[in-house]
Amino acid sequence: MTKKERALHIIEGLEKKYPSAICSLNYTTPHELLIATQLSAQCTDARVNIVAGPLFDRYRSVDDFAEADYEELCEYIRSTGFYRNKAKNIIACCKRMREVYGGEVPDNMEDLLTLAGTGRKTANLVLGDIFGKPAIVVDTHCIRITNRMGLTSNKDPEKIEEDLKKILPPEKSSDFCHRIVLHGREVCTARKAKCEDCIVSEYCKKVGIEKKK
Repeated sequence: MTKKERALHIIEGLEKKYPSAICSLNYTTPHELLIATQLSAQCTDARVNIVAGPLFDRYRSVDDFAEADYEELCEYIRSTGFYRNKAKNIIACCKRMREVYGGEVPDNMEDLLTLAGTGRKTANLVLGDIFGKPAIVVDTHCIRITNRMGLTSNKDPEKIEEDLKKILPPEKSSDFCHRIVLHGREVCTARKAKCEDCIVSEYCKKVGIEKKK
């Protein structure tokens, strides 16, 4: 079985298990998703969602964030960790969006990567969820599970992204990544995977190793 064929079988299984593939971060506008994703670095989505309500009530637009008082913004996002650096990046990011992109979130990777606090993972999430473009979000769940499933042997996120681009149907790539996150949280966890509950366990190298013991 080729990696492409393996990927298609895994996609089919995950689609059955998780028919609804949506981002777990709460947002209503493109810039809110961008900021929420920046806040999620080294922080759970659940915590970000708690912070997001009051934060987006206080700062409603790109202009509001661009003009935010740094210390006040720090207090709003303190519980997400690394809050000082995140606050600095959010303000700088929104200033650039206002000054260079007319207050709009860019719709391409090259421009998104010029925004403070925005790496490929954040940019891909925005491209997939906001603009409906083929996008592969490589987070810790994706790294762990795609290695276990034999879809890649790399650990570097950018190399994994390139590997997956070669084998995933472009129109399914974004939803695949959302489903991988759900699977990683519910079944294929880092510490104690529930292999007996895994709908795609037949493709998993970890299960194969366990069976040989």
